[in-house]
Amino acid sequence: MLNYLWAGMIAAGIFWAAVHGNMAAVTNGVLDSVKEAVALCVTMLGIMSFWCGILKVGEEAGLIGELTKKMKPVIRFLFPGLPTEHPAASHIATNMIANILGLGWAATPAGLRAMEELKNLEEERRAAGSAQGTRAMPRGTASNEMCAFLIINISSLQLIPINMIAYRSQYGSVNPAAVVGPGIAATAVSTLVAVVYCKMMDGKRRV
Repeated sequence: MLNYLWAGMIAAGIFWAAVHGNMAAVTNGVLDSVKEAVALCVTMLGIMSFWCGILKVGEEAGLIGELTKKMKPVIRFLFPGLPTEHPAASHIATNMIANILGLGWAATPAGLRAMEELKNLEEERRAAGSAQGTRAMPRGTASNEMCAFLIINISSLQLIPINMIAYRSQYGSVNPAAVVGPGIAATAVSTLVAVVYCKMMDGKRRV
């Protein structure tokens, strides 16, 4: 749908420029935008490499592992149905830590691995449910843990909005880090709403 929307907007802009004789401005705008896009990608690549490297150093130093252990009570609260010491827990913790630090690029692989482990867990539940004659989650339907993880991942609290700071710096902001405070407030509210919603839905499923 978005592809059609963007294509339609581009086509409408080109048509309007052609009607009013501004095709030269369109051409210049395309060339300037391409140049700007390349410069932005190079900037973001450097920032991504730096912070992903910092995260890797933290992993090798054992810092991420220690933070993951500290987050066990949080994981247990958010995912009460997740078995203790399940592999998904460590991936979920790593994903949440990366998101909190604003490292969305580093959070994605951990999030994918967490979803894979949650899928395996649901397959195990489905097999056990069939063997015991109990009703299991239908195949192709997301489990409670999957839904909760997705919602919390989307609403994730961020202490350092790296992406936004990088964009503001690239486009000449006088104080790129000025968004840190509002960003923390906004993501704290969104995360709180997400947790409350997940708990409410989890309670309904248990009734």
